[in-house]
Amino acid sequence: MRGTEHPVVLVVEDEWLVRDMVTSCLREAGWHVLEAATGEGALALLQSGEQVDVLVTDINLGGSLNGWDIGEAFRTANPAMSIIYASGNSVEPRRRVPDSLFFNKPYDPEAVLLACDKLK
Repeated sequence: MRGTEHPVVLVVEDEWLVRDMVTSCLREAGWHVLEAATGEGALALLQSGEQVDVLVTDINLGGSLNGWDIGEAFRTANPAMSIIYASGNSVEPRRRVPDSLFFNKPYDPEAVLLACDKLK
């Protein structure tokens, strides 16, 4: 965790309503929240050197990058990164990613908060 009192979570979600619900819940609980609506936006944050303690990413982001790509990029930069994946597509095959969690959509933002609190 970075040198502040608030852990940092990056939420990568292309559905603004879902992103807003999750980020609001995390902020109210004291997390410093970064947001990206696309995989490309998430990678820009990674390349900027922004510190992230937990990554929460949707799998299907609608751009050229998906959540698996984002998770792999963040894990390459920080092998100890905690990652939570989410998807509402039951057809998409899940990848087995060590030390990560997977949530089926729709999910309760409070469940994501609890998972983030355990992972930090």
